[in-house]
Amino acid sequence: MTSSVDPQHRAAGSRPRLLTRALLMRFVTVVGSSASFFLLLSVVPMYAQSVPGRGSDEAGLVTGALMLATVVGELMAPWLAARCGYRLMLGAGLLLLGAPALALTVSQSMVWIVAVCLVRGLGFAFAVVAGGALTVSLIPPERRGEGLALTGIVAGVPSLVALPLGAWLASHTGYGPVCAAAALLALVSIAAVPGLPDREATQGPPLGVFAGVRSGALARPTAVFAVTALGAGIVVTFLPLAVASRHSGVVAAALFLQPAAATASRWFAGRHGDRHGAAGLMVPGLLASAAGILVVALTNVPVAVLVGVAVFGIGFGITQNATITLMYSRVPASGYGTVSALWNVAYDAGMGIGAVGFGAVAGLTGYPWAFALTAALMLTALVPAWWDRAAAGGPRGRAVKGEDRAPAGEEHRE
Repeated sequence: MTSSVDPQHRAAGSRPRLLTRALLMRFVTVVGSSASFFLLLSVVPMYAQSVPGRGSDEAGLVTGALMLATVVGELMAPWLAARCGYRLMLGAGLLLLGAPALALTVSQSMVWIVAVCLVRGLGFAFAVVAGGALTVSLIPPERRGEGLALTGIVAGVPSLVALPLGAWLASHTGYGPVCAAAALLALVSIAAVPGLPDREATQGPPLGVFAGVRSGALARPTAVFAVTALGAGIVVTFLPLAVASRHSGVVAAALFLQPAAATASRWFAGRHGDRHGAAGLMVPGLLASAAGILVVALTNVPVAVLVGVAVFGIGFGITQNATITLMYSRVPASGYGTVSALWNVAYDAGMGIGAVGFGAVAGLTGYPWAFALTAALMLTALVPAWWDRAAAGGPRGRAVKGEDRAPAGEEHRE
């Protein structure tokens, strides 16, 4: 991997510069895509369920469709990026994320709502995969954990504002204005795309997605993050439905606390990982995530809901940063697109499966037991987390056995 560190900074022994013009332009697109996505994440299930006779199954289906399309798009993205480049894919993704939001309120038919979610899911996939690969190429390797944490904060601040704001605006202004705002946020940020470097997706043999999955060095962090993402999909989709309507203020506060806690803990995890290694953070992050979901099972106790989502957010933020930092450190630059795809697939597949599965289980057991069962399921990821820690050489995780590294690259066969 190449480094963009200034030789003068090296000579002076100072850390390389993190904030550059290109990275700041990238942050504009991060804010646009994140705010657009999260503004509607809880609103669309509410919109679908606002028709009399619909229940948790329809709410879960909407989020599941969004995440299914996102996963499919993320699996396609490295192949497309190798032909189109990251910048073009990022612009196309923002367009597909924003424009369909304008059409959402044309009909309340489930077919129409799902169709809009499918298109937006593809757009979000292209934006996050191409944007993620561009981001890591703009960050000095010596400050990768911190840089990715800062990017997480830039994405997290819009999410922690937009997630509760979307639900509040929908109840006070209607669904149309919220959809228009979500569309505008994504479309306006396209203006920053020409300011990004027009880098090709590969600077060497590309690493295929399936080759990355076969590599334990990438598969283990991917599995751990996917399991923790189950909880994220469940919280944003079902918390407004699981908590009694008389506690609507608790829901708004919880939807703010969860991304706020995740954003703060990502920063801690990034700085800690740069100094001590990221592998040792996966187990505590996973345990905190499961513990938080278990506490949320006390849906009739407002304090428990708030504490639970905060603890979950802390664990989720730690796991977010630890897994993606590890994965980028284990591939050459030509594998950045694949790492971005795998990590985002884990995020979105976890959220989608969590939403659909939780909706079905909650219909049989009720929300409290469904939350408790989710916490137990999340603990199964301790197995790959411990394996990864052992393979990475202990808590610091600096060394990975040569035979367990991600392959340097192979032709795309997807």
